[in-house]
Amino acid sequence: VQLQASGGGLVQAGGFLRLSCDVSGSIFSINRMAWYRQTPGKQRELAAVISSGGSTNYADSVKGRFTISRDNAKNTVYLQMNSLNAEDTAVYYCFVVFNSAGGSYWGRGTLVTVSS
Repeated sequence: VQLQASGGGLVQAGGFLRLSCDVSGSIFSINRMAWYRQTPGKQRELAAVISSGGSTNYADSVKGRFTISRDNAKNTVYLQMNSLNAEDTAVYYCFVVFNSAGGSYWGRGTLVTVSS
């Protein structure tokens, strides 16, 4: 199973980025898809999650600024990040849970740097 994340980079405070994570290599259907983020010295934290039915949940710190979505036909999850601030600087990881015995997997991470 491969999770290929893209879209990270350097952006000024107040700007926006869109992350994508393409999932391939599994015979099982995807249940939950999520984005986590991690900064040095801190635990990885959930930023946003979306269920197979499209229900979403967000960390309080990103509510109203980030939007998670998915394209089931493409096995892709997105994270639209608006009004970015320095506290959003982190490595962002996509995480996927498959149905049945498919297990769960992490992507490699993509770095987002917000300059103030």
